[in-house]
Amino acid sequence: MATKANFILKVQDAKLADVQKALKDANINVVSIMEIHKEETA
Repeated sequence: MATKANFILKVQDAKLADVQKALKDANINVVSIMEIHKEETA
């Protein structure tokens, strides 16, 4: 039986599509992914 889980992650210098591709390449089925906050860092 499949289990759904929610995760929050913070990445640096990565685009949403890059994160989704990395997860797919790791055989992780992503149901949805959304950007909730973006901040500029020095």
